[in-house]
Amino acid sequence: MSERTERRTGARAVRGDKLDQPQEQRARVLPRMSFSQEAFGILSEKFARFMGTARFLIGMTVFVAAWIAWNSLAPRSLIFDEFPFIFLTLMLSLQASYAAPLILLAQNRQADRDRVALEQDRARDERNLADTEFLTREVASLRLALREQATRDFVRSELRSLLDELEDRALIRRPEHEGTEPSTARDA
Repeated sequence: MSERTERRTGARAVRGDKLDQPQEQRARVLPRMSFSQEAFGILSEKFARFMGTARFLIGMTVFVAAWIAWNSLAPRSLIFDEFPFIFLTLMLSLQASYAAPLILLAQNRQADRDRVALEQDRARDERNLADTEFLTREVASLRLALREQATRDFVRSELRSLLDELEDRALIRRPEHEGTEPSTARDA
């Protein structure tokens, strides 16, 4: 083994021994910037929403038309971007390179909100289904209980049949006039 290989493996061994220990703090050249994901997400949604407006599209069209007109029609000494309009292309590419990820971030946040709303709708639908099934069982049990109870029509029909049976046995007579009381065989 060469001396160089030994140094590498030795260096790896030292780094490998420190895997269970936190890294040492290194001096930073620039301060660490931290962004709230929520705040950045809201900013990206506002940006994506603005880019989808007619105001932005008309403004961008006016800007590009003015750029091309200025660099095509102005005197030679005032032109700053000649015919292929490379600087304009560079600016539009830069704008697109920032716009695309921000729009995707806004779409992802909307998809997350849609997923949460869908889960809440599904849970509410399951509760509604359970409530409906419970009420269906309750109505069915009430119907069964009412079938065992005597209804007014049932009592009337039973009383009429009993009255007919008593008349047939001649225990009571039907009144001849509506106003008189029925007489029984015992009274006679």
